[in-house]
Amino acid sequence: MKRREWNVKKRSACKRVMSRFLIGVLSALAIGTMLPAIPGTAGAVACAEEQESWSGNSVINRNSDRMINDDDRADADEDMLHYMKSLEVRYRLDEKVMENLHKVFDSAVYYIANTEMSVTELWAYVSQVKGNMESTAVAAVTMTTSEFLQVGDNWETPTVSYGQQVSIVLPVINFGTEELNDLIIEPKTSTVVTEWPFEPDMTSYLQTEPFIPGNQTKEAAMANRREFTFLFTARGDVMSGYYPLTFNVWYTKAGIRSEKPAELTVYVRTIGKPGSGYIGGNGQETEGSKPRIVVTGFETNPAKVFAGDTFTLTIHVQNTAKDMAVTNVLFDMQAAQEGEDKTNTYSAFLPTSGASSVYMDRIGANTSADIVIEMTAKADLAQKPYVLDVNMKYDAGTVFDLTDKASVSIPISQESRFDTSIPEVVPADIAVGSQSNVMCSIYNTGKTTLYNVQVKFHADSVDEASAFVGNLQSGATGNVDVMLTGIAPTMDDGTVIMEISYEDDAGNVTSTEKTITLLVTEAVYDDMMNGGMMDGDMMIDGMTPEDQGGSKKGKIIGIVVAVIVAAGIIIAVILLRIRKKKKAAALLASELSDLEAELENEK
Repeated sequence: MKRREWNVKKRSACKRVMSRFLIGVLSALAIGTMLPAIPGTAGAVACAEEQESWSGNSVINRNSDRMINDDDRADADEDMLHYMKSLEVRYRLDEKVMENLHKVFDSAVYYIANTEMSVTELWAYVSQVKGNMESTAVAAVTMTTSEFLQVGDNWETPTVSYGQQVSIVLPVINFGTEELNDLIIEPKTSTVVTEWPFEPDMTSYLQTEPFIPGNQTKEAAMANRREFTFLFTARGDVMSGYYPLTFNVWYTKAGIRSEKPAELTVYVRTIGKPGSGYIGGNGQETEGSKPRIVVTGFETNPAKVFAGDTFTLTIHVQNTAKDMAVTNVLFDMQAAQEGEDKTNTYSAFLPTSGASSVYMDRIGANTSADIVIEMTAKADLAQKPYVLDVNMKYDAGTVFDLTDKASVSIPISQESRFDTSIPEVVPADIAVGSQSNVMCSIYNTGKTTLYNVQVKFHADSVDEASAFVGNLQSGATGNVDVMLTGIAPTMDDGTVIMEISYEDDAGNVTSTEKTITLLVTEAVYDDMMNGGMMDGDMMIDGMTPEDQGGSKKGKIIGIVVAVIVAAGIIIAVILLRIRKKKKAAALLASELSDLEAELENEK
């Protein structure tokens, strides 16, 4: 058929839809005006309105072998148009998606207008078109996942005997940062005893919750958890063991309703009648507890693990069953994901062998065993504990593929490192009672913070002095500026101990010693003031009165020279401090430039 003929038919179909709509409106107005005046017609009006709301303008028989006519085509076109508009409202579709929906609609209208078929075939085709429309709309909607919905850490597996009641308190936490609204929580029940341990005494166990706020941390998620309590009665023929209880959670996130519910699974321990069998078995097992494997502890070698180190991890496990061994035990260790680039994610720990699984043939009843695996910690890990999940799968008797899961937290440390500039000592020689200025910088070259950094100076020839630098973040610089006072002449090579100490995040103190050289001599005036003046015309220190005049001149000259030297020292100290400040400013500018370059490279 030519495009012009198709456009004519399409317009004709649209006119049929609009004419049927107008006729329906006019009929409703006429009936609404006339019938209230006629006794007994109110019920008829209500019935007519109900019929209109159910089927449009009239009841449509959609199962017939009769060949379709133009009215049938118009009904189908109207039904598909209404469904397309409902999708637009439901999913808040944009113009681009609506354009794709119109293409599906136009194609269907064209097919119906040019195809001979029965009424049954027509409406089957309409249902197929609706499905295609739904797929087109849903493809543009961001699908939400349930990875952020988890069971709270405060969950404890309850125990119930046959015929008894038990309260299941389900703590639901939202690890996502977005708020979840209009939650519906409902357990997946069954009438089969191997699938559901409780009596089906209610038609619905549905519970609702208006919202769970988004959270930035695990602590906040736990604090904002929602707890839902369900009261169940254990079946009289319940089997012994651990039943999984699965709860469906529907929710709305960012205005979009979840297409599929999130599934949260917990367990309940049941005690059945003697001979009831064990869940997961064939009902013929001997009596006894279901085996469970628990982690009783772990250790690392070396005991303190630093980022980048390779270490041996030993995990202690135990089969808690008193009378049943477990076989074909598979342990799979999975570390938390701690880093990623554009294409890959990285675990905090990587097994050196490349395999994260450890297999054991058998663990006897009430027997302990050790899992040993060598792993390497990533070099860029921050200093904190990291979680390692231990997933367990095993068989017990005729029960196969039992599972358990445990976690251990491995503390990782970062090596503390620092460096110092060459200390500047001005002047390098002082007399007793004089002072010398010591200046240097401390650089934190490690990846962890140095807390309460301080520097102390001590030697027999100087008075003890100290400088408090404070906390130094990774890559930061601290400055030391101290005046040392001479208290005794140097009796050695002039070595002064410079002790640098800091604390880690646990409060442990680390000290490192460096040395500087500062010579302390006798005071100048001690040599100048030896001896004393005698009365009368007696000589002073063997000098005649005539010589004393020259001696006095010499003393005056010495004093002048000493003053000049002292002034020079003061000026030198001032200039050195100015140069030190300029040097520190230049160093800071250089560090900022390097940091900007690193950030650009990372981008």
